[in-house]
Amino acid sequence: MPYSFDLHLHTHYSADACNAPEVMVEAAKLKGLSGIAVTDHNTCDAVEYLTRKGLIRADGLPVDGFLVVPGVEVSTADGHLLCLGTTLPFMKGRPASEVVAAIRERGGVAVAPHPFDRFRAGIRQEVLDDLDLAALETFNAAVTLKSFNTQAAAYAARRGLAATAGSDAHHASAAGISSTAYDLPELSVATLLQAIPKGGTLNANYLPFREAMKKNLGNWFRVFNAKPEPVTVA
Repeated sequence: MPYSFDLHLHTHYSADACNAPEVMVEAAKLKGLSGIAVTDHNTCDAVEYLTRKGLIRADGLPVDGFLVVPGVEVSTADGHLLCLGTTLPFMKGRPASEVVAAIRERGGVAVAPHPFDRFRAGIRQEVLDDLDLAALETFNAAVTLKSFNTQAAAYAARRGLAATAGSDAHHASAAGISSTAYDLPELSVATLLQAIPKGGTLNANYLPFREAMKKNLGNWFRVFNAKPEPVTVA
């Protein structure tokens, strides 16, 4: 059965994003998605928050028919890297190869987002060549130049890497603008992680002008973004 996911999405636990985790979940549900991956910048606090709220299950199964996949977008020494399916300790500034190894050790998969986008910390090709990736984000809805997505798709084809599409949403209104669909025997984190390296069907749409402006303004005016609820772990 086909299930659609936005595999690159930020909550207000990212300093440049705006909306609470549960707001992003509801926005994705309204778009008709089956699930999202929460990939905040260098923090898994939103995952902890959603787990406490009962919206992420420890066994990786959906809640009320919707799957929230734990993850994080790490600012490695070589550029941004998505961790999907697990959490990580703080690894900002570590080499990308070390972060990939940590992801694999914890049972997750590594996906390079917006590669070739030199304005948004895309990992350069000479580093990508040596990374054991599950997939490449060949379509990023917020990419600086469309040609960077074209380059990413060509590179993935040459390497035989699976492709993903993500919204890179920093506001609820952008959630699910781009997504990737997979045929899964059941809706779960485990089956999704198995499917990602095999490839899915991309629903590739760029951010409308209004959404792109909101995202860029969020980068400049972070002080006006909503502040997250502190996470306290017992």
